Parts: sequence; structure tokens; C-alpha cells
Amino acid sequence: MSGPEVVIFGAGVNGAGLFRDLCEQGVECLIVDKGDFGSGASAAPSRLIHGGLKYLETGEFRLVAQSTLERNLLLANAPHCVAPLETMVPIFSWWRGVPAAVRTLIGSTTAPRSRGAVLVKIGLAIYDHYGSRHRAMPRHRMQGRAATLTEFPGLTPAIVASGRYYDAKITRPERLVYELVADGLAANPRAAALTYVGLKSRREGVLVFEDAEGALIETRPRVVVNAAGPWIDQVNESLGRSTKMIGGTKGSHVLLRHDALLKTLGDRMIYFEADDGRICLAYAYEGLALVGSTDIPAGDPDAARCEDEEIDYFLGRLRALTPSLSFSRADVVFAYCGVRPLPASDASHPGLISRDHSMPVLEAESARPFPIVSLVGGKWTTFRGFAEEAADLVLKRLGRARSVSTANLPIGGGRGLPTTNKARADWIADVRNQVNVPAERLETLLTRYGTTARDIARHVSTFADDRPLAGGVTRGEIDYIARRERVTRLADIVLRRTTLAISGALTQSSLAEIAAVAATALGWTAERRDAEIGEVAASLQRFNHFRVA
Repeated sequence: MSGPEVVIFGAGVNGAGLFRDLCEQGVECLIVDKGDFGSGASAAPSRLIHGGLKYLETGEFRLVAQSTLERNLLLANAPHCVAPLETMVPIFSWWRGVPAAVRTLIGSTTAPRSRGAVLVKIGLAIYDHYGSRHRAMPRHRMQGRAATLTEFPGLTPAIVASGRYYDAKITRPERLVYELVADGLAANPRAAALTYVGLKSRREGVLVFEDAEGALIETRPRVVVNAAGPWIDQVNESLGRSTKMIGGTKGSHVLLRHDALLKTLGDRMIYFEADDGRICLAYAYEGLALVGSTDIPAGDPDAARCEDEEIDYFLGRLRALTPSLSFSRADVVFAYCGVRPLPASDASHPGLISRDHSMPVLEAESARPFPIVSLVGGKWTTFRGFAEEAADLVLKRLGRARSVSTANLPIGGGRGLPTTNKARADWIADVRNQVNVPAERLETLLTRYGTTARDIARHVSTFADDRPLAGGVTRGEIDYIARRERVTRLADIVLRRTTLAISGALTQSSLAEIAAVAATALGWTAERRDAEIGEVAASLQRFNHFRVA
């Protein structure tokens, strides 16, 4: 039986990153997921590409070094959706937290609390040092109370100073996961990617998958990689081995429509300490204020949702941070949550569980002639480095050597992205010579999709009725996404290929129109179209506190 040498379970960012890396090495591989690309934990981050400032106090210096490097590489490789983010840390004391931080560094199981100016200054200086490789952003600086309050109207006057540094944000993480898979398929036409499939049976080294239409796919891999995130133990169980590798925690976020808070934030993030010692964040995203995140031990990842008490927690923390502003449940536009695939741990506090990654291997057995490599832990920022480590392990198992590095390999629409005003103007002028699309529209497409905008512009220029539907996204764009971007469900479009849902842009009428365009492109019946609308609306209300009206 011919087929892929490697099967990857899980098309989140770690699985997709590994898939792209192996495809670049010429390895024939198959990636499968029970949902869409990037539809699990990878769809629920703080939407930050950060170096892990808070990991310094738990002594994870190797992780900080890797995270800052990978952050800088992503700024170069995915500039269409990763951008610098100036960050302010409000400080409420001068010396507090130093003894606790020292205790943590030498193994204390009590989480550090109340980080004072001295501790913040030391941390930011170390952070600058680790971020020096491929440096892409300015170094940190400290600012006094008066200057901080002038720059951040509404901020509590209880602060004594602030620290300023740069990290990065990602505007479309779910879309980037899809782009990683698409890049892998382009690099190796013998590779394959399947979504909405389940493992139906396994026998004598043969894995049989069933897709959403009931078709069966058989494969006999040499190596299996379990990149299922918080579902890793479930996948290992389905492959015949009971494990306890994952002990994830739930991270929730809310998005608020709040003009006064947005005015305070500007184009910066406030990275602040809550009363209970947890670190929270707030910054502008898609015209809303994104606030997060919680860190709560979690059980079933399929049932995880942002609960009412978590929303109340965020609103309470914002009231303490900006006491002159008012907040209520009515400000909440959207909420989301995911389970971090952290390693199983007996740590006394979730913040003490390592955010690093590992690759335990279940060696082949008589009833299972292939090893299972499980990708445990990790975080969004380090996916490329983690994928590189995993790919090298797999290549060694296959008796092959690395031929291509992904360190400087652009991703999706970041390939050839013009980064200066002149270069953007030249790019737009070049595309305008090829298609009849206004320059303003091309600028929007370039901002939204990176250089993939060239193909999308060609498509929409020939689309008969390219009127806007929601959030400025047009019928032609939806048609392109449905036909060209491996869409199976309506949720794939509104939740992952675009930001229509999370930005609060969906209405009943626009959702119906989007479904109609998708139905035509994908050949859905009227019954299937209506079912898709119902499922999206019900899911948004249940898991995202968003009612389509």
C-alpha cells in the first residue's frame, strides 16, 4: 500500500507548522483534523506574538530566548498579519515582588505577586537582551507617573511609574494556520490535508479515516505525529495507548465595544497585574478592545467556553485599572476561550506550569508498527521553532536529512509583501494594470490578505455582484474563499478565513448572504445552507456570547 510516510493528527498551528516544514523537505505527509484548520486551541490565543516576559520569573530563560527570536522572525516572515505592538506596564510600587521572584527562581511553588518598578526594570532589561537576535523593535524605557497619566487618560492614579517595551500582535491567527497548510501543499504536491475526518479503524499498521461524506481513506504511515493539542491523550487512546500527557488550562478573552477605553489604549497594549496577581492585557483589535486572559484548570476542551464569572472578572479588573470609566455586560461584543495544551503538572498554581514544549515518543509495538511522536505544550509564538525540532526528529526516524530551513521562509500572503509606502503604491499600480479594481479596494485587500490579494483581485474583478456583505468583505471575496481555500463549513469562512465573527460584524442578513454565496460555490442544497446558518448562529451564541441579530 502506497501512501504518506508521516500522518499528523491535528491541524492547529503546531501541526500545520510541522506539515509545512516536512513538505519543504520533500516528505510525503498527510495532516488530518476532526474540525477545520486552526479551529481548536489555535483559534483562541490572546492574538499576541510575544517573547514571554512573564516566563522570566519562573526561570524559563531558554523559552524566552526562543520566543523572542521566533517573534522577530515572524515579524519578517508574516508581515501581512504580524505587527509590532507597543506595550505599557503600569507599576504600583517600587520594590514589591523582588523577594517572591527570587523564591520562585530557586524553586518556590508560590507564584510571584505585585511586581514593583525595580523588578519590572530588571525584567525588561533581560527581555531586551534576549530579543537582540534579529532585533526588529526598540528597547524598553521607563516612564514616570505624571507622563504616564497624561498619555493614558482614565488610568488609575494609584500608579507610581510605568514600563514601556514592544512585543507583537497577530491580526488573523486562524487564517495563518490555513496559510501554513496551503504553503505545505504548494511545496509538495504529493502531500494531503483533510479536515472534518475521524479515525474509523486501525489494524496491522493501517489507519482508516472517514471524511464528512462517508468516504474512507487508508494509509500505512512510518511515523505518526500527535499534534492534537488538548486532545493529545484522546488521540493516543484511539491509537491504542493510554497516556496522561496533557493538563491544560482554560484561557478566556472578551471583546468590548467601548470608545473611552479605546481612547485610553490608543494603538498600545496595557499589560497589567490584577488584584489576585494574575497578568491581564487590553489592546485595540478590529475596532474593539480585546481583554484577556484567564488561566483556569480545564477538563473537556470541547465543552470549554468563557463563563459569566470570567466576564465579570475582566470587567472588574478594568474598573480597577481605569476607575473613571464604566463597564457593563452590554459592552461585551464577543467572547472566546480555548484550552492551552500544557503538560500534565502538579503545580500549585496554573501560572507555574511550564509553557515550554516537549516531544515524548511512544515507540512502535507489535500491534502498532509505527512510533507516535506527541507534541506537548508550546505556544503560538514558538510554533515554527517547535515544528523545526519535531521535523528534525521525524527526519531522523525516516533516515533523511534537512534540506530547507524555515527560519527565513515567508508565510502565505507575507511572501513579497511591500513594506514601504512607495512599494505598496507600486504593487497596487502593477495589479491595477492587470485587473479593473480601484486602487482603494486593492489597498484594502492588500491589508487584509497580504499579497494573496493579487489572486483575490483577479477573482473579484470578474465576479458579477461584488457588493459588500459585512465588515467591508464582499461577495467576490467570499466566493474566492469558498472555492479556493479548502472550505467545508460556513463556520470556516466567518470564524477562520475572515474576522467577520470575532469583530462583531455579522448580522442575520449578512450571514444569510454569505451562506448563499458559499452554497453556490460549494454546491450546497437549500437544506444544507439553512443548516449551516443555524449551526453557526447556535455556536456563536453558546460559545461566544454573540447573538446574530
